[in-house]
Amino acid sequence: MSGIGSIMEAGVPSARSRALAVLRVRSRALAVVLLPAALAVVLVAARTTGRLAGEPWGTVTLVVCVVAVLVLLVGGVFAAVVLRASPAVTPTVPLSEAAAPDLYRLVRDLADRMDVPPPSAIALTPDCDSWLEDRAHAAHRRGAMAGGPQSAPGAAPVLVIGSPFLWWMRVAELRAVLAPVVAGTGPSAHPDIADARGFVRGLDAAVDVGSRRGLGWIAAPARLLLRLCRTDAAEMERGVAAAASDRAQGVDYGLRIVAQEQVGLAYAGWDRLLTRVALPAWRMGRWPAHLDAGVVSALTELSRRDRLAEGFTSRLGERPACDLLEQPGVIDEATSLLAARLFHGGPAEAGPDWSPVEWAAYPEEVVDRKWRAEAARLHTALDALAGPAGLAGPTGAAGSSGAAGSASPAGAGTTAPAASVAPAAAAPVPATAPAAGAAAGSPAPSGPSGVAGPATIEASDAAPPAVDGFAGPTLERVLGCLTGASGEGALGEALAGRLSADLAREERAAGTADGAGKARGADAVPLFPLQPPRSGRDLLADHVTAMVCCAAVDSAGAAPGMDWLDGPVLLVGGDRRADLAPRVLCLVEDGDPEPLREWLSALGVRTEKPVRLV
Repeated sequence: MSGIGSIMEAGVPSARSRALAVLRVRSRALAVVLLPAALAVVLVAARTTGRLAGEPWGTVTLVVCVVAVLVLLVGGVFAAVVLRASPAVTPTVPLSEAAAPDLYRLVRDLADRMDVPPPSAIALTPDCDSWLEDRAHAAHRRGAMAGGPQSAPGAAPVLVIGSPFLWWMRVAELRAVLAPVVAGTGPSAHPDIADARGFVRGLDAAVDVGSRRGLGWIAAPARLLLRLCRTDAAEMERGVAAAASDRAQGVDYGLRIVAQEQVGLAYAGWDRLLTRVALPAWRMGRWPAHLDAGVVSALTELSRRDRLAEGFTSRLGERPACDLLEQPGVIDEATSLLAARLFHGGPAEAGPDWSPVEWAAYPEEVVDRKWRAEAARLHTALDALAGPAGLAGPTGAAGSSGAAGSASPAGAGTTAPAASVAPAAAAPVPATAPAAGAAAGSPAPSGPSGVAGPATIEASDAAPPAVDGFAGPTLERVLGCLTGASGEGALGEALAGRLSADLAREERAAGTADGAGKARGADAVPLFPLQPPRSGRDLLADHVTAMVCCAAVDSAGAAPGMDWLDGPVLLVGGDRRADLAPRVLCLVEDGDPEPLREWLSALGVRTEKPVRLV
């Protein structure tokens, strides 16, 4: 058979010998199941021939026969589950030959040069990796994958390619990177290796089946067999990888060394694009429709900033690998939707509450809405803490910059210019505050669009006069409440805790609405959640930053923008202002508003002016 050859490399354990070791575990398990039946046959034969006449051999024979039948029944059910359970399949975007004839031609040419079977099909994944995946299991033929060449009995594995590679890499680089992956179809065609892999995948699927009602006993023997063959299975895969790498050394080996640098660069840019740019949009119920095209812009920007990446953009004049696709835009949109599902848990299809967003509309439809939703949540938390059972904040904050004094107590929605208001006497601020209390306004809902809904606005408008001495959704109110509010038990700590609780409640409600937690095994999403745990102080800093940006947009002519590596940014006069974060941290962590007040004064931001929350 083409491509099997010798898979024994110098200094590498034989993959075939490791595969045989895995199969020996299966044989021993089968022997254990058949042992009671064999003993029963011996006893019955002895009784029949008269060699074991009398008692207690009659009773012993009956007991052994009953035990043998039970063991055979249990072993048969277990074997049926292992054989029929559907192994996990990576969610991918299938790529037909009609959609990428040039890519299929490139892969087949690689397989011919290395004398290995070509992959049965090609699929794309929104990740910076490539591998072979066997989808010839009978369960796949019974499922939604039926009808494809990859599901035929004995079919070659499917080649899964990371979609960022197609947009960032050049055709020659992609060819060099895929060579050792395609070479893996040779060892995969060996009967012993294919049989051992099928056995391990069946056991893994059986463990998942064991989580179903009535089949819990399946998981224990499956895990035991997996532990027994774990080492040999891992060494078998290492041997296969070493053999494939050795076979691919004759194909573009020099270029592969250079292309591996692009793999690392693509991973760095893809990670920044997902966590800094895509994740805020996903939280707002929108998904960027062209992530793969965006990774090119992100990596180009990274190459411009990072001196280690200098010269990489000079390759952009060569033919990109995405030219191997007939409709790159359609494929990019499909992989972008899959990325949102895998990394965030979004719906599998677009809808009114889960719609795509183009990069040109990202600042207005994502950044601005994100800032205003967070500003609304911040003021809702302030209303709750300033209620009768909450925490009374300071009534004034005198800033040396003179930008704003203290606001007189007034009803919600009423604002008094700071210059015309004298400092008012007020009660001292309590040192501690309960996290819960009678809220003057309900928490901002986190709907699919992520924008504060009408309930929040109505609650704010109908709220009783604020007892913290500041009126309405103004930046001055936030500055006054956080001034000197650092330390354990102060208002800043209580506000951070309130924001954390509100955000967690909104996320739980959104997860319940989407049916999260009902999926099982590989169907559960997100498979790779990107959202890291954030502390209360981090959340408070993010919300204060959003409030500052809203005030700058409303009163100082600033505009929301997007940075390919850092996500939402504030633009003033078309230039990014990157000096806001340390001033916000100074307010949140130290209770010192002066650096932020000076920044706002230089920008011309009116802190006493109410901001638009929707």
